[in-house]
Amino acid sequence: MAPNPMNMKQSANSTSSIAAASSQEILVRETLRISANLASTPLLEAAPSLRMICCEEIDGRRWKYVAETDACGQFKKNSFRPLSLQTPQPQAPLDELLSFVRSYVVPEGFPDSVTPSYVPYMTWRALKHFFGGAMGVFTTQTLLSSVGVSRNRATPGAVAINWILKDGAGRVGKMLFARQGKKFDYDLKQLRFAGDLLMELGAGVELATAAVPHLFLPLACAANVVKNVAAVTSTSTRTPIYKAFAKGENIGDVTAKGECVGNIADLLGTGLSILIAKRNPSLVTTFSLLSCGYILSSYREVKSVVLHTLNCARFSVAVESFLKTGRVPTLQEGNMNENIFSFPWKDRPVVLGSRIKEAFQDPSAYVAIEPLFDRERYIVTYNPSKHKVYAVLKDQAKSDDILKAAFHAHVLLSFIKSSNESKASSLKQSEDLNSNVMHTVADIEACIADTCKIVANSYGFFKNKAKEQGWTMSELLLNPGRARLYPLDNR
Repeated sequence: MAPNPMNMKQSANSTSSIAAASSQEILVRETLRISANLASTPLLEAAPSLRMICCEEIDGRRWKYVAETDACGQFKKNSFRPLSLQTPQPQAPLDELLSFVRSYVVPEGFPDSVTPSYVPYMTWRALKHFFGGAMGVFTTQTLLSSVGVSRNRATPGAVAINWILKDGAGRVGKMLFARQGKKFDYDLKQLRFAGDLLMELGAGVELATAAVPHLFLPLACAANVVKNVAAVTSTSTRTPIYKAFAKGENIGDVTAKGECVGNIADLLGTGLSILIAKRNPSLVTTFSLLSCGYILSSYREVKSVVLHTLNCARFSVAVESFLKTGRVPTLQEGNMNENIFSFPWKDRPVVLGSRIKEAFQDPSAYVAIEPLFDRERYIVTYNPSKHKVYAVLKDQAKSDDILKAAFHAHVLLSFIKSSNESKASSLKQSEDLNSNVMHTVADIEACIADTCKIVANSYGFFKNKAKEQGWTMSELLLNPGRARLYPLDNR
């Protein structure tokens, strides 16, 4: 039977349709495979003309630097560019604000660029400036009212003259107090706190002009002198304190950010006090509250400073702890236990580098004690009439000799206190550490002889322990007197 032409035609069409469908399926499959390979292939593999050069990291973010090459392997011009390895995340508005504020109030690299005591110090410093700025509004308002600006009690010329005289008196006081400059190095905490107390005293005197406006000029001049003396103290002690916080050579950054924090807090306090002043509050009540906040903040600010040097107050704490426990306190312990109220002008129980007439009551005491220190370059004694321990330095005394004399003097003071307490006959006497029980030269000589043995065995150990704790010892910070003992043959 002959084949049907129609059937053959339909069979051919069916075969062509199947082949076309198969080709489309293969095309789709290849397209999907190529797309998957392109999606999983890294950028550098998909673009073989890119060559990785180096890697970079900034604040935890990383980049790879790549460059395009031509067919000959040469770098194309202007093809060197970075590729970020992290997907950039949109920063929240709050994070942007915090980052902006942080750039103004904390040093670069914070917290690794400063010591741990930086944060509490700046916190209390900000509070102090906040209260100080708030108080400045009320004192300025009072001064303007007293000088006659608000009540038109004086001509503008007289007002200007009074104001200029007030400022001039303050500058004179600032110059006169500058001669105390050396004390700002070894008693800077005590002087810093004393300066803040003077600042409060000056503010109180300025407020007093409201009660007696006819005494404006003398009161305003006195207040400005006191406040300028406080300003000298604050300025002179600022750099050593900031230096204690800085790690490395970033003291300028630490100082700038610290001053910025103080100015911001001052502006906030000023703004708040302006709002409060519109309600006409009681000056006495307002001043009392602001003064309490200012003094408390100042005290906590100074106490939070951790210095590495041993001045008289910290040296006394270190020696006392060493004698009681056999260990030298850490930097934090020594600074925390330092007496902030031990001002330089107060009498202290230990006098280093004193004159002979202050140390000895009579020649017999000197003749009896002097042989105990033949091998030393100092003489330590106790004057029962003044209740003080004196260290007389010889002309050959060097830095270590002065430090040893100070250590010996504190050891003798501890012995005197213990002896007085043990021999006291009543609770009142035991609480008064200055009560004199040993009156004779023989008793004092025996006590000094015992301390010589202890100092000979323990001074070197004390120095090593202090060095291990990170303390820096310098005789200049102990403020020794200038008197020196010369032998008879040199006179």
